[in-house]
Amino acid sequence: MDALIPGLADAPRGVDSPTSRRNGADPVYVVDLTTTSVRELNAELHQPTARRYAVRNPRGAHAIAAGLRHPLEVRVAGHAGYYCAGMNQLADVTVDGSAGVGVAENMMSGTVRVRGDASQSAGATGHGGLLVIEGSASMRCGISMKGVDIVVGGDVGPMSAFMAQAGRLVVCGDAGAGLGESIYEARLYVRGSVGELGADCVPKPMRDEHRAELAELLAAAGLGHRPEEFRRYGSARQLYHFAAHNSY
Repeated sequence: MDALIPGLADAPRGVDSPTSRRNGADPVYVVDLTTTSVRELNAELHQPTARRYAVRNPRGAHAIAAGLRHPLEVRVAGHAGYYCAGMNQLADVTVDGSAGVGVAENMMSGTVRVRGDASQSAGATGHGGLLVIEGSASMRCGISMKGVDIVVGGDVGPMSAFMAQAGRLVVCGDAGAGLGESIYEARLYVRGSVGELGADCVPKPMRDEHRAELAELLAAAGLGHRPEEFRRYGSARQLYHFAAHNSY
């Protein structure tokens, strides 16, 4: 592995803490992006020779840990650029900073956690897994989501959950205008205020089943809010049925 990734050759091999050593955890291998390219990093992650990786000095590089298909643990020590952890399957990716456009885009499974804020289109077209953004997310968060669960600790920008087809979006702060524009069957939970709702998005009643699933999502995200503090939104089901008067 050291021959494949030059950054690993100079890094200490083995576990990253005394606690990990005592618990018998897998070793953490360090990749320094000042000496290793993102292409080399991703090539290693696509055919991994370890289970746990630490990525140092990311400096906003794009496509870090994109296209993973193995149950890895990847920790990015700093800010990531565009499309970090895109198309993720099975892996658990943590960004100890903020992330650029399209973080976890089209993810299939696993977990992606951003300790800071996220730019536009976070979790776009995601099919599964859990995306946690501990800060706020910009516009179009969860656009065209298809089954992914997204939990945002802060606010989301305009047009979030646009054309959201399935999955759950939890917003612990405020939501901008156009929330749920042209929504299908995704479930939206917002704790704070909501701007003007998007077309076909309406308030929905909070039943026991919704409070239960929301409690699970908040627990998975490590957030202590109570489900009773949230309101639910979803589709009025008026736009995605064919009507003869809409034909030409």
